[in-house]
Amino acid sequence: MQWEAVIGLEIHAQLATKSKIFSGASTAYGAEPNTQACAVDLGFPGVLPVLNEEVVRMAAKFGLAIKAEIAPRSVFARKNYFYPDLPKGYQTSQFDLPTVGKGKLDITLKDGTIKHIGVTRAHLEEDAGKSLHEDFHGMTGIDLNRAGTPLLEIVSEPELSSAYEAVAYMKKLHTLVRYLEICDGNMQEGSFRCDANVSVRPVGQEALGTRAEVKNLNSFRFIERAINHEIERQIEIIEGGGTIVQETRLYDSDKDETRSMRSKEEANDYRYFPCPDLLPVVIEQSYLDEIAKTLPELPDVKKARFIDEIGLKADAAEVLVSSRELADYFETVVKASAAQAKICANWVIVELVGALNKNGLEITSSPVTAEQLGGLVKRIADNTISGKIAKQVFAAMWAGEGDADAIIEAKDLKQNTDSGAIEAVIDEIIANHPQQAEELRGGKDKMMGFFVGQVMKATQGKANPAQVNQLLKKKIFA
Repeated sequence: MQWEAVIGLEIHAQLATKSKIFSGASTAYGAEPNTQACAVDLGFPGVLPVLNEEVVRMAAKFGLAIKAEIAPRSVFARKNYFYPDLPKGYQTSQFDLPTVGKGKLDITLKDGTIKHIGVTRAHLEEDAGKSLHEDFHGMTGIDLNRAGTPLLEIVSEPELSSAYEAVAYMKKLHTLVRYLEICDGNMQEGSFRCDANVSVRPVGQEALGTRAEVKNLNSFRFIERAINHEIERQIEIIEGGGTIVQETRLYDSDKDETRSMRSKEEANDYRYFPCPDLLPVVIEQSYLDEIAKTLPELPDVKKARFIDEIGLKADAAEVLVSSRELADYFETVVKASAAQAKICANWVIVELVGALNKNGLEITSSPVTAEQLGGLVKRIADNTISGKIAKQVFAAMWAGEGDADAIIEAKDLKQNTDSGAIEAVIDEIIANHPQQAEELRGGKDKMMGFFVGQVMKATQGKANPAQVNQLLKKKIFA
């Protein structure tokens, strides 16, 4: 039997506010445990929550970016359950009246086609605390610093068909929330994580299979591995005559497997009811109009502009818009170099991003500024240096030796465009390699590369490659 997977994601994006959603406690990461949770976050008797207006603005900003329905009136509810890291016994969330309703996001599949993924809703809620196991042998510690941290939970329609699509969708959202500056996207610190609802069904069947929820996935690699494992596990159980249990599962990256945590609760189990301490949130159109004016150029729009207006290929444009900082860097390089955007894109994607990855750096920590790289590309474009020499200059820039012009001057790297001098070198090399010259004249084209290499070696890479090719043909076939 042929099986197909049906996947829906619930992504938790931590909103980039300085204080919590219902209190003035700090959201800064890395503080000593239990130093950033106040009486409101813990739900002490008699205290009252006050909604942080900034979280509403950020949620509305996200809703506008995905062309979603934004509720003119939304309501916070109490989601009742008890875990050790939620001492007040309920989580303040949104249920039937979320701030952001239906929207959509497009992902690019492996074959280049676009698939529309529906966003069911994006609701505001507070995070719980965190259980600590490593430092408490045989016991569990509780850190409540995260309690009350604002989250935007983005729920997709079950329209993803593979782990690849799930990762593509999550990466797209990851890029978007960082463009909007509503979430720092730091997955290691838990600022952007997801739960994956996975089920399988026979190909062609409309009814959904029983789903299992894999919790708290915080890396793209783990999401892909966890979903693939869960799909295989469910198919194996069904084909073995068993049935899938609706439950919450944990992904163990060391064993590359999912395992059961607890049975999956339904909404009825949480006994949602409107929070009596918080008024409904009313959003007027004029408020949305003002927020719309603050939206940056979004990744899809920027990608289309890079392709349509400056002629980049789709895959190059996709890489460059993968982060707002990288896209801004690229555009500064183009402006500083006054060179073709394609050359700039190649240098940013291949040389710069390659060096960043090799050294484990983000674009914001690049030792080579966009203006400096623009200066280097400018000297390639005006034939001051060859592409080969440019790599040597780039390495010196990366090492902090200054900008391109200073390095070219200090190391005497200017390209040799003196035709007479290059011809003299070519004459000598042809004279020293008569057999290879005859082979080239006889149609052995690959010998051209041999002669070009010899000339570049003799000139220490300074000869203009285009001139070398032209003059070699002239000399060989004269």
